Amino acid sequence: MKLYLASGNDHKAAEFAALAQRSGLDAVILPARAVGGMPEVVEDTGTFAGNAGKKARALRPLVPRDAWVLADDSGVCVDALDGGPGVESAYYAGPQHDAAANLWKLVEVMRGVPAARRGARFVCVLVLLGPDGQEKVFEGRCEGVLLEEPRGGAGFGYDPIFRPAGHALSYAELGDAVKSRISHRAVAWAKLADYCARLTAG
Repeated sequence: MKLYLASGNDHKAAEFAALAQRSGLDAVILPARAVGGMPEVVEDTGTFAGNAGKKARALRPLVPRDAWVLADDSGVCVDALDGGPGVESAYYAGPQHDAAANLWKLVEVMRGVPAARRGARFVCVLVLLGPDGQEKVFEGRCEGVLLEEPRGGAGFGYDPIFRPAGHALSYAELGDAVKSRISHRAVAWAKLADYCARLTAG
């Protein structure tokens, strides 16, 4: 099974390839650049599922007719911010800023917020677009809290200030072996892999 990833992010393609391998799903993850690159998409739907679906449909015309397209949208949703930054997580500090700027903006916005109001979750929504145009949606969540200061040098994005429930370390301290089991993306992928396994078996 070939899945073309609707993203220009090579790091994300590698992460999905690793998830596929660990899950035992017989799937090859191909980056958008394999078919000329990811078209520009304005992520303006206001939902993770809407944005992921929009990206999948943008890439669909470029891939082989019998191919599948995989797209995702994800972010961190903070209780004290009424679910923000949410779908704006990648642009929280502004469209011209990078992941480090997003991270430090969230640190500063949450400065002084008491522990009882620091609940947060990472959310990932995957959209699988089939050759027939049918879309399947899979959601994964990882509940936790935001730390007051970043900890750990691994991971990316908001990982250094997110401590998942049941763990004493941040996402950026846990290491890939643990994160690949509990992350929002891993949870969503497990649902997608189960669907694909049943699909190919049938």
